[in-house]
Amino acid sequence: MSLLWTGMVAVAILCGLATGRGPEVASAAMEGARAAVDLCVSIAGMLCLWSGVMEVMRRSGLSEQLSRLLRPVLGRLFPEAAGDRRIMDALAANVSANLLGLGNAATPLGIEAARGLAKRSPGTANDALCMLIVCNTASIQLIPTTVAAVRASAGSAAPFDILPAVWLASALSVCTGILACKLLARVWRRFS
Repeated sequence: MSLLWTGMVAVAILCGLATGRGPEVASAAMEGARAAVDLCVSIAGMLCLWSGVMEVMRRSGLSEQLSRLLRPVLGRLFPEAAGDRRIMDALAANVSANLLGLGNAATPLGIEAARGLAKRSPGTANDALCMLIVCNTASIQLIPTTVAAVRASAGSAAPFDILPAVWLASALSVCTGILACKLLARVWRRFS
């Protein structure tokens, strides 16, 4: 992938130089680098804020209460892991972070849950592990913090005005993903 991006950049620079637009290419490269740094700083700030909120939730016991609240739903989605409290807690924390739109903060929690689920069938992805991947990929986001940070850094006056569209799209994607996962698991069991 890095070879592809390097090739595209090299071709763009060569085309700019061949057409006599070297100064414009250099100016665009500098402007792009500045915009990338601005974007990274604004996203880092938003991630720090919400990661701090998650830590406060954990220390105050609110994440444990949220975990208890999510446990019945997660138990139905992951029946193989319903008896393992450690895996269920990691799943609940992962879902909580995804609900807040913190994909980066949810990743370590998802990896912990995936390791626990993978121990049940070493070497192959079981149904629960596939369901975890689907739920993480198409997670419901109540507060899309990363998208809001990108919109804010791009100058949006109301970065959270996309909430209804995000809620609808994420709910539909999760429902579709879960249904597809359940259907394909049944089909796979029938033919294997």
